[in-house]
Amino acid sequence: MDGLYVHIPFCKSRCSYCAFYSTTEEGKMGQYVAALTKEIIMRRRRWATVYLGGGTPSLLSEELLRKLFQVIDCGYAEEVTIECNPEDITEEYSHVLASLPINRVSIGAQSFDDGRLQLINRRHRTGKIAEAVDIIRRAGIENISIDLIYGFPEETIEEWKRDINEAIALDVEHVSAYCLSYEEGTPLTKMKRGKIIRDDDEDTTRAMFYLLKERLEETGYEHYEISNFAKKGRRAIHNRNYWIGKPYTGVGAAAHSYNGRDIREWNIADIDRYMSSMERGERNMEKEVLSTEGQYNDTVMLRLRTKEGIDTIEVERRFGANLHKYLMDGAERMERRGLVTVEGGHIRLTNNAIFLCDMVTRELFFC
Repeated sequence: MDGLYVHIPFCKSRCSYCAFYSTTEEGKMGQYVAALTKEIIMRRRRWATVYLGGGTPSLLSEELLRKLFQVIDCGYAEEVTIECNPEDITEEYSHVLASLPINRVSIGAQSFDDGRLQLINRRHRTGKIAEAVDIIRRAGIENISIDLIYGFPEETIEEWKRDINEAIALDVEHVSAYCLSYEEGTPLTKMKRGKIIRDDDEDTTRAMFYLLKERLEETGYEHYEISNFAKKGRRAIHNRNYWIGKPYTGVGAAAHSYNGRDIREWNIADIDRYMSSMERGERNMEKEVLSTEGQYNDTVMLRLRTKEGIDTIEVERRFGANLHKYLMDGAERMERRGLVTVEGGHIRLTNNAIFLCDMVTRELFFC
């Protein structure tokens, strides 16, 4: 069974760092959900997991959420997640979520510093984060994740330590943490180029990453993917399936799909053209057929991010002896440099190399 990703691109305002496809045209939500339901029916199957991401899915009203879940077959789904902004979580809304098949909520906390939240143009303030977690818990949803960002302009280790402690105090089941990135075309990147802000140096962000890892592992979280930490039995199933190459179906404007082998597809990143095509009963999308080498590179890139690493036996089975030898030769070079371990049929990053994953990945790619 595939995972289902539902893209909800609406935002009240755009975060200054975000490069995902989004729109502030909230008046189109009803028409968009109608288009989504048509695509879901068109591509209907039994879903292993369901994930509503964005954008800001928590902007959807109860009526629109119920319309969506009328056509999503969640009967076999082990995990059904919705991303929420803390500001949107009220007692009433949390009971709506709990009355649907949703059993996991991902909260975009990002920071426990109001100044940094303002810098990245988030709607909420820090006090709303703990309040949102408490409201969701009382509604009966027991699986909560929060997102954090580190490496803000001129952020200090001590300031980041306070954020980590605030996150630990929430006692949520899952934490995702990402280093602030400067994507092309975003307001944050323009501010950096205009020297309005100055980003942290790499040594500082590296130290922040390892501090996060140390503190969360001390308090019982498993570091199971580079940016993700979970309590026992609370790994994000939907995202885990991405990393191990399982198929998924993406519906909505700009949503991506993968057949688990050699085909990637993505819907047009234009809400009006997406809705028009769905009204005609057609998908406006593009497709890429991956070569064997492309599939190998994808496997290396995704698996190396995980705690389990790259399964060398699977690589040989799927891609043949030549690519297996290429991988093992590269891994041997990386092992001599102390960047990976090769044992038990798996290639894993060493602790010191986790922050260097992108560099190690490039070394193992077939070019």
